[in-house]
Parts: sequence; C-alpha cells; structure tokens
Amino acid sequence: MEFGRVPENELNSINFSLPEEPAFNKNILKGKPVKNPKVYLGCAKWGREEWVGKIYPPKTKEKDFLQHYVQHYNSIELNATHYKVYGEGGIKKWVEKAAGRDFMFCPKMYQGVTHRGSLKGKEFITNEFFRGIVSFGEHLGPIFIQVSDTFSPKRKDELFTYLKSLPTDLQFFLEVRHPDWFLKEEIRNELMSTLAAMNMGIVITDTAGRRECAHMYLTIPKVFIRYVGNSLHASDYTRCDAWIERMKYWLDNGLQELYFFMHMHDEATSPELTVYLVDKMNAACGLNLIKPTFVTQQKGLFD
Repeated sequence: MEFGRVPENELNSINFSLPEEPAFNKNILKGKPVKNPKVYLGCAKWGREEWVGKIYPPKTKEKDFLQHYVQHYNSIELNATHYKVYGEGGIKKWVEKAAGRDFMFCPKMYQGVTHRGSLKGKEFITNEFFRGIVSFGEHLGPIFIQVSDTFSPKRKDELFTYLKSLPTDLQFFLEVRHPDWFLKEEIRNELMSTLAAMNMGIVITDTAGRRECAHMYLTIPKVFIRYVGNSLHASDYTRCDAWIERMKYWLDNGLQELYFFMHMHDEATSPELTVYLVDKMNAACGLNLIKPTFVTQQKGLFD
C-alpha cells in the first residue's frame, strides 16, 4: 500500500504514538470481555511471488498460492474484488482452498461503485458485486467500503444515503481518507454516530504520513485495522507493541471481533513482522493465532 508513504529518512521524526481512547468508545464497549472473541489476522494479497521460497515452498505456482496462504494466516483483506466483479464460480474456487478452516475473506467493494463518479445510481453494479460475494458463505467476513482520498464531507449526504441502502444482514466497514472527516470535530462525531446507528464499522488505517487516519474510534464492538509498515524499520516493532496494548484493552473491555491486516510498502517483509506481532499478541491476549512458518529457518530474526 502506497497510502501515507514517506521517505525512509523521515520516519524517525514521526510521532507514531496512538491517540488516547476516545470517550465515544464507552458507548460501544461494555467494559468486560466477551467469551471467545473472534480474532483474525492477514494480509491484503496472497499472490506474492516474493514469498515463494520464504513461506511458500520453492517453485510454487501462482495458482497454488492461496492453498499455502491459508496455512499461515486466518484471513485475507481481499483487494482483488476492488478491481474486478467476481462471479460465483471464481469465488467458490477460492472458498475450496479454505474448506475446513476458520478462515475469513474480507472483500473490498468494487471500485466501479466507490471510485467512479457519484454513489448515486449504482444499484445494478452493487447488486452484481453482492451476487458473487455471497458465495463466500460461512467464510465471508466484513466487507469494507473505501471512498477516495478526495471524497470529502461535502458529499456526506450522498455517502450516508448509499450506506443506508446496503443489506443489513452483511457486516460493513467504511474507510474514509479525506482529512476533514477526522480533523473537524463536528464532522467526525456525526460520521461516527451515523455509522453506529447503522451498525457499520469504521476502518482504522495506521500509516506513516496520515496519522489522523489512526483515529481509534469504534462504532460497533468490532474493529478493522489496516496497518502499514515500513519494511521492518525499527518503528514497525514499537508500533506493533502499541497496537498489542490497545487491542488487549479492547478485548478486555468487550470487543467481539478483531481484524488486523498487515500491509507493507514492500510486501516481501510482511511475514517477518507478522511473526513478531502474533507471538507477542498470543502471549499478551491469551490467544492461539497461527503465524507464518518459514520454509528455511531464519535465525536471528527476533533474537
């Protein structure tokens, strides 16, 4: 993901600390842990050639990437559905790879709906998107809707009207990126309250160059985190530590579902940071998340 990327020589000057817990969240979390919360962790793509010989066996063909990916992660932030409307047949082939596993596909809304013109008049293409998506069945996680960086609160009525038209039996998360959604308190509060009333989540995006997008608001007792690392820069590890502390707090206070997606500007290094995150998260939160297993033991990675 290129969103929020800054030159490496500027990383040490960025304040990566997470904001304080918003008072708004007290309306969402009940203050005590739920039994068996659902916790999922994954990446944005399984089709990474850089992982062949690292977590995929040497000479693995692209058509077989997914069957190996599901052995290392229990979810995928499915960006493929942002670029193409998939039918039932193609999606069922993916589902077959996850059969028998507690694995979730979290598809991104098709760009023809969200990034091309107005959200008005998109009923047909939206329905075509859903026609394929429902084929994930029990493996369908939240659907996330991203609007463009230029989509400002001036279009809030258009956005809210569209969101209200969506099926209520599916779980949605919204990602907005225009700074005014977060930096203007009145607008931010209206956004969060509107989503909460519709039982929709708000995506939290933690990336170096856009700190306001790491806002820490919860509009439902579920969270969808898009973490963007910087190719194993020292700050990646301290940032993960802060996230583990915050996620433990949320889980201790009633969070029901947690989705954490690891992004990198250089996706080759996502597995290494995932191992670091999962080991510490399992220890801190009493979880048993799976993590990438390397084809050849890489000694000294986290010693």
